[in-house]
Amino acid sequence: MQQMASDNFRRSVVDNSYPGRGIVVGRSDQDDSLVLLYWIMGRSENSRNRRFVAEGGELRTEPVDLSKVTDPSLVIYEAMLERPGVQIVTNGDQTRTIERALADGGRFDEALQTREREPDAPNYTPRISAMVDVRGGEPALWLSILKANVFDPGQTDRSYFRPALPAAGHGLLITTYEGDGDPLPSFVGEPRVVPCEGTAEALLERYWQALDADNRVSLAVKTVAPDGSTRELLLRNRHT
Repeated sequence: MQQMASDNFRRSVVDNSYPGRGIVVGRSDQDDSLVLLYWIMGRSENSRNRRFVAEGGELRTEPVDLSKVTDPSLVIYEAMLERPGVQIVTNGDQTRTIERALADGGRFDEALQTREREPDAPNYTPRISAMVDVRGGEPALWLSILKANVFDPGQTDRSYFRPALPAAGHGLLITTYEGDGDPLPSFVGEPRVVPCEGTAEALLERYWQALDADNRVSLAVKTVAPDGSTRELLLRNRHT
């Protein structure tokens, strides 16, 4: 499993100049923490003109230079939100869609049934989302990818995953893209096992250094206690 994780990490992150936005959900090998990792990348000035800002255990993007913002709709959003016993991370404003559904007694998958892939033709960027839910005692994971149908990009293909908790030191990865291209090719397949070893600081450094230096924008690593509360949220931004 360690070799598979290493191979996936190299292929999907290290040797990939543009995986786009990425989510990792995993388990620490340092203590009993769960781990959420999220990054953003950008090729355009609008995409690169961002940074992460943390408020408690919640994470959002904000413009670095407000005067350069051309279209905030797909680049400025809440990336991580939390509720009692629940942690949510996504690559867009569906974070709040999920949080509101949970507040009303709904489910992760039900919330995402109301959303579509992003409307940024011709890329039709997938909406990727994940949730850790410990309200039932044992941690339950949800991951989702909403992407354009290959035959008709006006339609959205919806994939939901309920994997078992990874082994300590491992995580499950989903990204928006398979790599660079024009149009950008969407992520294919199921969540991939990747490394999640070391302290939060070590994970932040490892993934930041693995991301393409020209395209990386921001990275966050959150550690989560067994009761679902945030222990630590670390950030790395291209622009301070």
